[in-house]
Amino acid sequence: MTPRLAPFAAAALAALTLLAGPARANEDEIRKTLTERFANLPKIDEIRTTPMPGVWEVRIGTDIMYSDAKGTYLLQGSMIDTATRRNLTEERVDKLSAIDFASLPLKDAIVWKNGNGKRKIAVFADPNCGYCKRLEKDLVNVKDVTVYTFVIPILGGDSPEKSKSIWCAKDNTTVWRNWMIDGTAPARVMVQCDAAAIERNTALAKKHKVTGTPAIVFEDGTRAPGAIPAAEIEKRMAAKS
Repeated sequence: MTPRLAPFAAAALAALTLLAGPARANEDEIRKTLTERFANLPKIDEIRTTPMPGVWEVRIGTDIMYSDAKGTYLLQGSMIDTATRRNLTEERVDKLSAIDFASLPLKDAIVWKNGNGKRKIAVFADPNCGYCKRLEKDLVNVKDVTVYTFVIPILGGDSPEKSKSIWCAKDNTTVWRNWMIDGTAPARVMVQCDAAAIERNTALAKKHKVTGTPAIVFEDGTRAPGAIPAAEIEKRMAAKS
């Protein structure tokens, strides 16, 4: 830094410090008030300003709430930018819950593709999930896509046994799709099989707070819960690309 610029840099730093002081005080007061008034409140991960004057974001995990500067009032709901009609809350949650697609352990997934398969999505699914079956049937209509399915037996019943039978099948892609689309039950596996991938998938889902099936992950990391139609999947993939 040149001597001529040093005074200006020092002044800028001082101004930022002055601005940060009240902000930090507000954050501390909000945190103190909320933790005192809600005995069972989970750990607050972050408190930060929002585009709306006097309104602060309170983040617990990927859950977003809003507070005044003192923590006296707490709001739940969506913050909408009326000029652009953007749902700022939804955008924030999407960013917080995004999954790095490149980090997914694709070796633990059942894989199939349509067309050239150049587009990719990952799906967390339970073999006994009716909405997962609906999604699987809809995905047939999505063009040029590779689908990576992480089987997670979270519905109880015979889901764990069925998941193992499907995963351990010689051609697990065909067995999975025959069951999900046509209702052809998988044959019970009679030989020893390494089904540890099912446990890893369950741990992966827990890590990323996947609590229901199906759950779709797009290449940009954004997620969609539930069996959204093929047209909506096409729309979202086109928008991301």
